[in-house]
Amino acid sequence: MTAEGPRTIGEGLAPPEPPIVIEHRQQLIHLLREASELEHTIMCQYLFAAFTMKRSVDEGLTAEQLEAVTRWRKVVLEVAHQEMLHLALVENLLASVGAAPYFARPTMPAPARHFPPGVQVALLQFGERALRHFLFLERPEGMPLDDADGFAAVERTRPLVDDADIVPRAQDYATVSHLYRAIDIGFAWLTSKLGEGELFIGPPGAQALGEWFHWPNLVPVTDLASAHQAIDTIVEQGEGAKGDWREAHFGRFLAVFDEYMTMRTADPSFEPARPILAGTVRADVDDLPRIADRASAQVADLFNVGYEITLLALARLFAHTDETADQLKTLEGVAVGSMVGVLSPLGELLTRLPFGPTHPGLNAAPTFELFYQSGYLLPHRDAAWRVMEERLRQAAEFARHIEGISDPVLARVVASFEKLAERLARARAQVTI
Repeated sequence: MTAEGPRTIGEGLAPPEPPIVIEHRQQLIHLLREASELEHTIMCQYLFAAFTMKRSVDEGLTAEQLEAVTRWRKVVLEVAHQEMLHLALVENLLASVGAAPYFARPTMPAPARHFPPGVQVALLQFGERALRHFLFLERPEGMPLDDADGFAAVERTRPLVDDADIVPRAQDYATVSHLYRAIDIGFAWLTSKLGEGELFIGPPGAQALGEWFHWPNLVPVTDLASAHQAIDTIVEQGEGAKGDWREAHFGRFLAVFDEYMTMRTADPSFEPARPILAGTVRADVDDLPRIADRASAQVADLFNVGYEITLLALARLFAHTDETADQLKTLEGVAVGSMVGVLSPLGELLTRLPFGPTHPGLNAAPTFELFYQSGYLLPHRDAAWRVMEERLRQAAEFARHIEGISDPVLARVVASFEKLAERLARARAQVTI
């Protein structure tokens, strides 16, 4: 694609999208970091909704309803999996222009008002409100659609950036695809200004490879063509702006929404999700209650430690130095193993546990609280590996001493923590200090 004149975008759409200006590397990095936060937060939102969905007829579902809920959960989890791919692609885009991996995001479980009004994100149990919100979030660029109540922060605006600004600033964008179109044009414009060799200064060895996560679409970004390819994958899978929206996230959620509404009309008592309340454990979040049941709060803490370990492993994987190929595979295994063996079972368990006496009849849920707002990058190799192993063993010990819950999920999670710690220990022994 060509780039002529100052790169602004947003002209000619209905409704008009605000222009975005990218005139230097730091502004591009700023928008890529925003994209990273957005993909990360959206992924958490979809995982949360999936965790809240019922699993058996014992929870008040008919066999037909359970079959539908099981299919819908699969759709939500597949979309969340693709959001993980999108996050990895953004990290490759960052690395390609010389920036560090970035895994920070706004504090949750409060609605993420950090983003512009058009892309607000929050943790919602699965249902009509959540599906309407997902459709709003994933809508193709220029498509008007009313959001779920309570998420339009219309009183907040962001200043536009002048062509001559040297300091990167937040800029407004109306949709997720609007943001990525700006990034796509920004890559082309800066390539025309600086030259491909001057823009893509990140070492090729810093790129994440598709073989790490078994994602063929996780392409290394080393030039303008591969940058365009990475962005196209994100937009086509998400909003479908450059492809068929019916096969993208928007279309898949629309199909689930239509089927859900049909079943609700046939049976108004149909509830596919457990009665949960989004609360906090540690974070000081306005208007959100703290989980009052001690055992439930401890499980929520354990979930957040597992989430922390996942981010530590991912940050190290994307910022590796001289780890061997086997050690990189270990880091990938720890990140994925923590998601599958820890976060998934604990997330589902939490939505079956009581919130506490302050809110009888309601269950707890994952809080996705972050411990370090500055990010999870551990820059020193041996120390990084030691910290991750230590944290895994601490988590296993903590899980053994949670009282008041006899669910076998906890025993399996302890085993997962220990298995991952041993795997790290064996791989670390290969590192030459």
